[in-house]
Amino acid sequence: MRKIFSRENWEFYFEHPAVRWNVCYIVLLTIIGLILGFMDNWVIGLIVLIIAVTGGAISIRRLRKLVVDAHEYLNELTYKVQRGQQEALLEMPMGMIMLNKRHEVEWINPYMARYFNLEIVVGKPIADVDAKLAELIKNHADDKQTQVVTWCDHQFEFLVQHHGQVVYLLDITKYEQISAQYKDEQIFIGNIYLDNYDELIQGMSDSDVSNLHNYVTSQISDWAVANHLLMKIIDDDNYLIIGHQASLKELEKQKFKILDVIRENTSKQNSPVTLSVGIAYGENDLIKLADTAQNNLDLALGRGGDQVVVRAQDQEARFYGGKTNPMEKRTRVRARMISQALQELMAQSDQLFVMGHTNPDMDSIGACLGIRRIAEMNGKECWIVIDDEHPHSDIQRLMREIDNYQTIKDHIISPVEALEKATNNSLLVMVDHAKRGITIAPELYDKMQNRLVIIDHHRRGEDFPENPLLVYIEPYASSTCELITEMFEYQPREGKGLNKLEATAMLTGIQVDTKSFTKSAGTRTFDAASYLRSAGADGLMIQSFMKENPETFMMRNHLISRAEINDKIALCTGEEGQVYDPVTAAQAADMLLQMSGIEASFVIFERADNKIGISARSMGNVNVQVIMEKMGGGGHLANAATQISDKDITQVKQELVDILTKSDKEQDDTEE
Repeated sequence: MRKIFSRENWEFYFEHPAVRWNVCYIVLLTIIGLILGFMDNWVIGLIVLIIAVTGGAISIRRLRKLVVDAHEYLNELTYKVQRGQQEALLEMPMGMIMLNKRHEVEWINPYMARYFNLEIVVGKPIADVDAKLAELIKNHADDKQTQVVTWCDHQFEFLVQHHGQVVYLLDITKYEQISAQYKDEQIFIGNIYLDNYDELIQGMSDSDVSNLHNYVTSQISDWAVANHLLMKIIDDDNYLIIGHQASLKELEKQKFKILDVIRENTSKQNSPVTLSVGIAYGENDLIKLADTAQNNLDLALGRGGDQVVVRAQDQEARFYGGKTNPMEKRTRVRARMISQALQELMAQSDQLFVMGHTNPDMDSIGACLGIRRIAEMNGKECWIVIDDEHPHSDIQRLMREIDNYQTIKDHIISPVEALEKATNNSLLVMVDHAKRGITIAPELYDKMQNRLVIIDHHRRGEDFPENPLLVYIEPYASSTCELITEMFEYQPREGKGLNKLEATAMLTGIQVDTKSFTKSAGTRTFDAASYLRSAGADGLMIQSFMKENPETFMMRNHLISRAEINDKIALCTGEEGQVYDPVTAAQAADMLLQMSGIEASFVIFERADNKIGISARSMGNVNVQVIMEKMGGGGHLANAATQISDKDITQVKQELVDILTKSDKEQDDTEE
């Protein structure tokens, strides 16, 4: 009894809160029971006392044993956990490296030792042990999540903790190989289209057509077999290809040489065939994959054909090919169909709005005047949206001439007025461009993007409007004015045709874009010019529009004098702080091409809107469109431009030089 109620025992009980409260509770009940017992009868009280003392001693003893057992269990569990941790550090299949503040190795677990060939590395600087590992630790010291890295020909999930003091490496090579294999075995679908097949076989004998078709099909079939692709003939000018993404990667490395092979070999036979290819990947739904492939083919055709567009849904496209100028492939049937479709849309609209691009040129304004006249011939009111505070001299002369034509003048409004007039039943026509970023009235576009018609002769870009009602894009045409001129043949005869000013403005637009009919001018271009001349286009008025101010003439020559010529490329940069007119810069780029040995020219200049502009021109061997697209612009293979914000001339020049250098290197690699 004395042992049970010793001082040590009571101290033990009262050290533990759970035990202490239980003991206090038992003692309290015992005291209450004794008091009540003795108050009633001392015999009963004595019996209660004996029971309380005996029961309390037994309870306290058992309680103490319970606490001791719990302590022993916890101590044993702690020991096992610590031992398990030690064994895990030594035996788990994960590499661990502990470093000190001097980045010396303090400890590595046995699993990690195999990667150092069992050499003694403890005490050595990590940079001396393995320079690449030291670089990985430095580069990922601040990462909060694990990163996948490659080291010692293995792939690891890599994590650096405690400010670079502990490094964890989990070998996931096997899983990465499985993941890579899964990605490589995903399906891609491609559509191949012979751009000019229908036009090419016209006039050919049946045997020649058969030989040409057999040759092209044989080449595509051999190419498909060599690259492990399934090829099926859909039509005389359409093929379907299906393959794995591993094959697609290899095709992209080869830059789809099949385009060059077929084009060059058929050219030798005087039957030049070009291919357009749309390829889609990255989607498990085959229906969506096929739709994306068709959209990519449409994009390739819209950019002029003779190229490949590779794109996953909702991702940026990659372009290959596009080395030739687009050939004239449109037909008058298409012009008639577009004209009729436009008339139907006009009939369903209460009014029209037509607008060109910012810094409008004669092709843009001439196209606007042409659309306004077509709308009037169909009994619809059409507003021309113009907003440019600093038009070029030719546009200024044209606007002064428009003052003499009150009807036209009354239908020229600002973007603000257009926004107020526009209704849900109005129709917006964008001419000579297809990008929101360069349109005159972006807010008007946003309001009417579901009631949109696009008429343009530039190649279709990625940032194309999503749901236009009608699209007439012909990269084979010389100008937008040429496309619109062809529509007049299919307008109501009772309507009043083009007047002298409208015909002159449209012919001027064609003349400007064709460099006086020396560039991109086909037979249809001269047909359109002939029609406009018969409609009253005035040659003297064209000359007056195109006259230059002495200041502009001197500015252009000054730009040309600053040109640097390097390996058939003329690169010209305007002076810092000097604002140049975009038309002047474009003219300078054109004139640089007239120099012997120059294949491409680039003019970099400051614009009035504080942006840096680039006008790019080419003789056809250099695809300036692709180069300008890399800098946010676009255009044609031989005629392109871009506008860049938040950079100065020096930075833009360096960016362009880097792109040109990289393009040259890629070209050299391809030739090898």
